[in-house]
Amino acid sequence: MVEPWVIRQWMYRGGFVLICTIALFFCILPLEVGAGRWPGPDLMLAFAFAWVLRRPAYVPMVLVGLIFLIGDFIFMRPPGLWAALCVIAVEFLRGREGMSRDMPFLIEWATVSALLLGLAVVYRICLGISIVDHTSFGLVILQQISTLLVYPIVVLISTFLMGVTKITAAEAEQIGYAR
Repeated sequence: MVEPWVIRQWMYRGGFVLICTIALFFCILPLEVGAGRWPGPDLMLAFAFAWVLRRPAYVPMVLVGLIFLIGDFIFMRPPGLWAALCVIAVEFLRGREGMSRDMPFLIEWATVSALLLGLAVVYRICLGISIVDHTSFGLVILQQISTLLVYPIVVLISTFLMGVTKITAAEAEQIGYAR
């Protein structure tokens, strides 16, 4: 018989795919009216960061890579570049999950903000080196700021509405994830 935590883990993985699919759907809707709008947040990245810091098993590396690669194709970005950077960032956070169990939210938020800024800078450098046409750096920073501002809301939704809470030491030991 399958353990209940395995079933729950696969249900949350499916939920993560559903959340990212909905976010992609709303991003491609033609809702932009006029120029000079504030760019929207990257909800897929915010949910990936929030979930990997709470329950790393819910957001496996392959799933993150596939979802962000699909996003690269949909948004016509260089295929694999943003996906690879997001996988690296998620794996960086996954490696710090053990330390982040007792971390206050403000420190978590500061870590995520530094990572978002780092992602934006490295992405722009890679685009510049390969001489790929890209948007202005100001728009990229505004999108990262909007992602950073929406991150606490994503954490609240994940924690209180979806039940993605931080893993306890006892749970980590029970499923063999203690680090």
